[in-house]
Parts: sequence; C-alpha cells; structure tokens
Amino acid sequence: MYIAKLLFIPAKFPMLNVSAFLSAIDRLPQSVYVMHEKNEFRLPQHAHTKGQLIYIEGGVAYIHLIEKTLIIPARHYVWIPKGVKHFVEMHKSVIIISLYFYADDDEDHPFFNKGGIYPINTLLMQMLSYSVRWEGDVVPGDKAFPFLAGIKNILPEISRKALPIALPTTDNERMQPVLKLISNHLFEPLTLSTLSKQTGFSERTLTRLFMATMKISFLQYFKLLRMVKAIEMMLQTDKSISEIAYTLGYNNVSAFSNIFYQLTKTRPSEFAKQLQL
Repeated sequence: MYIAKLLFIPAKFPMLNVSAFLSAIDRLPQSVYVMHEKNEFRLPQHAHTKGQLIYIEGGVAYIHLIEKTLIIPARHYVWIPKGVKHFVEMHKSVIIISLYFYADDDEDHPFFNKGGIYPINTLLMQMLSYSVRWEGDVVPGDKAFPFLAGIKNILPEISRKALPIALPTTDNERMQPVLKLISNHLFEPLTLSTLSKQTGFSERTLTRLFMATMKISFLQYFKLLRMVKAIEMMLQTDKSISEIAYTLGYNNVSAFSNIFYQLTKTRPSEFAKQLQL
C-alpha cells in the first residue's frame, strides 16, 4: 500500500525546518530526547542514530517502513531500532509520546535491534505519562536521566510478545493500481481471477508480481489487509465483532475469528477487550 510522504512539523517547533528538527534529536548521542505532542504531525521518511519508542493514544496510527507498514492499536507501543528508515501516519487527533534513546548499549540485548509492536502494561504507561514533564534532551547527570534510562532498561523484560500485524508495501509502479483496487474492494469477495480481469494482468503475472514485490501471495495480502481494517474498526467504531466480520465480507463469525487468530494469535473478542482496558 503506497502512501504519499506528507510533511508536518510538530506544533512546538513551527520555526524549525525538517533538517534542524531531526538533527536536534541526534545532536547529543548520550541523551534521551523526549518529545510529546497533542497535534497530528508527519515527517518525511527518516532514520535516527538513536532507538525510538513511540506510544500513541486516542487513535490508530501506522509506522511505514521500507518494505512494510505496522499498525499501532490502542494500548500498544512500537520500538524502532536505530538506523531504520520510517515515517508515522495518523488519521485523527492523538497524543503521541516519543522517547529517543542513546544506542551505545543496544548490543546488550537483541530486543533493541529487532523492533516491533508490543502491548503496553500499567507500569510502562505510568512511566511514559510521567515522562511528559520533560522536553528535549535529558543527559547523564540530569535528575531525570536515571528515570528515563529505567524505561529503556525494562523494555526487554516486559516486551516478550510482539504483535504480528505487518502489511507489506511496495513502490513498484505496476503494483500501485492493483493495490488500490484491492483496497477499494476490501468488503467484497475478491478473487485472483476477478483481480486479473479488472487489472488486465494475467493470474500468473499477478502471482509473480505479488511474490516478487510483496513476498506474499495475493490471498495472504488480502486476508492481512482485512485484519488491519478489522483492528481499525475495533478502534474507531462501535461495531460488534459479528458486525465487523460481516462488513468485511465473511459469511460467519467463526471464519473471521479463525483468520484473525492465525495472524495475531489472539481471538478478536479477546483483542477487542484488551483495547478497552
């Protein structure tokens, strides 16, 4: 799914250009850079010399990486390792907390180099809420530094189960109309044969294109896109699980529940309860 890289600067930094804002984050390698924002903003695709923790409250958000898109549901956070190119997309007003951590000890635990989306527990949520009293660089020697360093130190212990929802993306020009058509017909029983007729590609060509550019089959992509949409609907609507299943074109809740479980290792009813805690 290709999405244009729009540009917004955080409201706190209206006079800074993009380069200056991003440089400020990495200016002091040993610091923890704290940023919190109550307005939607987007930056172009970029990377940091620090690892980044992002927690978003009040809406659904996406982290777009080079080859995949991660969806961040409520009560989850994302860890982005140093050097990983990304940009964030949000669909409505949210509260975002970003902590950019020094990376000199990242090799001490594999967690810091693999990234992922993880459920947030009460302890981490309270610590992140407390962190909003600071802004910008917090360096060793500052009173706040041990507290913020403590957040980084507990992440490997409390983040053992990553949410396996990652939607492959591609900039391949031939795939763009194909992916757009799939998105526009998400609530219909779309098949490879139907897709072939509507795009002008043969089924064999489509199969090759999906595997070459997305590394998954059309059917896998279609199922995954539907589950991403299901999570969006859980977050943004009052629809019941059965209503979501039927809206997405499933004939029964059981079939929807089984596919959701295959992809997330959690039943949709359980997942929805976790979002409401």
